[in-house]
Amino acid sequence: MDRLTALNVFRRVVELGSFAAASRDLRLSTAAISKNIGELETHLGVRLLNRTTRRMSMTEAGSLYYDQITRVLDDLEVADGSLAPLQQVPKGVLRISAPVTLTLMTSLSRAMPRFLDRYPNLAVDLRMDDRRVDIVEEGFDVAIRAGKLEDSSLISRKLMTTPHVVCGAPSYLDRFGTPQEPDDLRRHNCIQFTLSSQPDKWVFERGEHSVQVPIEGRYKVTSSLAVRDALCAGFGLGLIPWIYVRAELESGRLRTVLTDWSAVELSVYAVYPSRRYVVPKVRAFVEFLVEELSREEPETAKP
Repeated sequence: MDRLTALNVFRRVVELGSFAAASRDLRLSTAAISKNIGELETHLGVRLLNRTTRRMSMTEAGSLYYDQITRVLDDLEVADGSLAPLQQVPKGVLRISAPVTLTLMTSLSRAMPRFLDRYPNLAVDLRMDDRRVDIVEEGFDVAIRAGKLEDSSLISRKLMTTPHVVCGAPSYLDRFGTPQEPDDLRRHNCIQFTLSSQPDKWVFERGEHSVQVPIEGRYKVTSSLAVRDALCAGFGLGLIPWIYVRAELESGRLRTVLTDWSAVELSVYAVYPSRRYVVPKVRAFVEFLVEELSREEPETAKP
């Protein structure tokens, strides 16, 4: 038995919750995963995992052993990493997951060639997908996420913050009037972005006062780009991240309303698996993102 391999296999099985997931993560066959666990249990003389065809759980001994070996393996990884200079050249393939709209509407897609020029030993596999991927399960090195973070097992780094604005085309406002208070939105055709956490309610704040307004409209859509296009067509009002409509606001194709109220802000993060030693390719990309996207924040969003 390769003791170190067996310990790493046990750790990944516990963290990923199944032999199959650990098999994909470690690029070993499920038979090899099972063999390592079996040999480790034989060596220790205790059962570490209870497993059936439907589920797997740790025994009391397994839980105790996991806590102990995790600290040891983390310390060993840090020790190995300390021998390489922090300026080690990033290399290999960097697998990235990012939302479609955010990638296209910020400088991210335009910046990727500059990132690759900076690190010629690195290749990038960028998967643009609006669904929230399982980074570990699907083998990504880093993901870019907007909005609330839910997975506390991941390390996160804030990249930028942009406010939401309520806006519409001058033709719409001239025809239906400009809302003066949030409650006026009840009388307007409001375009609903259905991937929002509250697509049928918009929340506004002014000082310590907060108000939640139910909104209605004839158009519901899962794309912020489609919301922007409908706004420019004069179809209604929309609550949309400022960064997605900044060009239209600057050109006058759209106008903001309710400017003395603030709506929810959109925070953008880089997230990656929780490890004490971050590989150079991930560190380099996250630092590049901070450098690149922080320039796109409106002045009001900067500290």
